[in-house]
Amino acid sequence: MAKDFDAWNKLKKIFEKEERKFFAHPREIWWCSLGLNLGAEIDGKNDSFERPVLVITVYNKESMLVLPITSREKDDKFHYKIFVKIKDIKTGEYIEKSVWIKLTQAKVISNKRLLRKIDLISIEDFTKLMVTFKNSI
Repeated sequence: MAKDFDAWNKLKKIFEKEERKFFAHPREIWWCSLGLNLGAEIDGKNDSFERPVLVITVYNKESMLVLPITSREKDDKFHYKIFVKIKDIKTGEYIEKSVWIKLTQAKVISNKRLLRKIDLISIEDFTKLMVTFKNSI
């Protein structure tokens, strides 16, 4: 399937011009416009080229280190399973869902890519994840 880099480039230009007011904190999960990338680099999906990410470190008000998230089950040393609360569109209730953090795809991003906050993981889960992430490097 051919990637539509032109559509992503148009959207990226819009994000660059917008004044973003979002500020993320470590442990937060956000929908993020990751865009289209090359080769095995993880892409965003849908019209906004979005994907959930976990904020690992915030460097300043404009940039942060994130790890992308996938809903596809992955049982290997390159992924870390966590549970998040997601709002069910039909019922409006929050449901717990298992997702996998992609440890191999850490990325520094601009806050201009942030779309909306999803959840905040516990300190305990974040601490365990960070040990696993550091050991994977």
